[in-house]
Amino acid sequence: MGEVSAGEPEQPGTRAEAGEPVIATRALTKRYRGGQLAVDGLDLTVPAGSVFGFLGPNGSGKTTTIRMLMGLIEPTSGTARVLGQPMPRATRAVLPHVGALIEGPALYGFLSGRDNLIRYDSADPAADPRTRRTRVASALDRVGLTAAAGKKAKAYSLGMKQRLGLAAALLQPRRLLVLDEPTNGLDPQGMREIRALVRELASDGTTVFLSSHLLDEIEQVCTHAAVMAQGRLITQGPVAELSAGARGRLVVTTPDPADAARILKEQGVADVVVTDDRVTGEPPERDLAEVTAALVTAGVRVRGLTVERASLEDAFVALTGEGFDVAG
Repeated sequence: MGEVSAGEPEQPGTRAEAGEPVIATRALTKRYRGGQLAVDGLDLTVPAGSVFGFLGPNGSGKTTTIRMLMGLIEPTSGTARVLGQPMPRATRAVLPHVGALIEGPALYGFLSGRDNLIRYDSADPAADPRTRRTRVASALDRVGLTAAAGKKAKAYSLGMKQRLGLAAALLQPRRLLVLDEPTNGLDPQGMREIRALVRELASDGTTVFLSSHLLDEIEQVCTHAAVMAQGRLITQGPVAELSAGARGRLVVTTPDPADAARILKEQGVADVVVTDDRVTGEPPERDLAEVTAALVTAGVRVRGLTVERASLEDAFVALTGEGFDVAG
């Protein structure tokens, strides 16, 4: 029964709205012919209305997962449901509700940016040709390409091509937007604009599934996240909870850093690091008031003592044991 024919396009949207996750995988696995295990037993749950960050170093299995979710490749085993429907079986029913930008956009270099979008829109059987130019103009405006719309795509920078691919995904209203490294090739200003656009789309009710290897990208824009490493899911959940799972750093500001470092070690503070007038370390189990009293008793002049909130970088590096690219 589970499959929906292409003649019933409304079904996926209404079923997902009933509280079902927009994306749900169970034991999803992809093993390539040479025996390489690209995705290993993935259980992923993407809530409706979330901006979901799919995070991991390059080569961790993110793009392979996205290609399975979109019905582009078959899983070796396990299941994937998108908008309440099994993939890849229900691809024709599901994909009209999904906008996707995967592994960079496929563009016609000899056509202008505007004409590329007209061609994309013309290929959509549900698109009304009478309002095509209005839709294209609106999509170009949303991604900041109106001024460059008449330029041939082959003259576009990598960042402009990313924007044009995003515009193509936005030609129609979507229940789900899947973006694979959407800020790849963008300058810092372009990154900020795309992040603002993602937030705007989410506030309109679109669920956004966003893969990235940039920690600060996930922290700034996502409500939920999952961490991949070497084909396996390490953790997933609300971003605030993932950060809270890692302990912050104890920070003491003092003109007596050497003495402060010695006392902190005596008080059970591990990983003590001195940088100018700042001494940092892992918070000890004991009450911080006792630590403060010990510092003052030893004659250390304490100008500040606080525990800084753990960042996603702290949490994810602790979970995976691997570094990520932190800044855009």
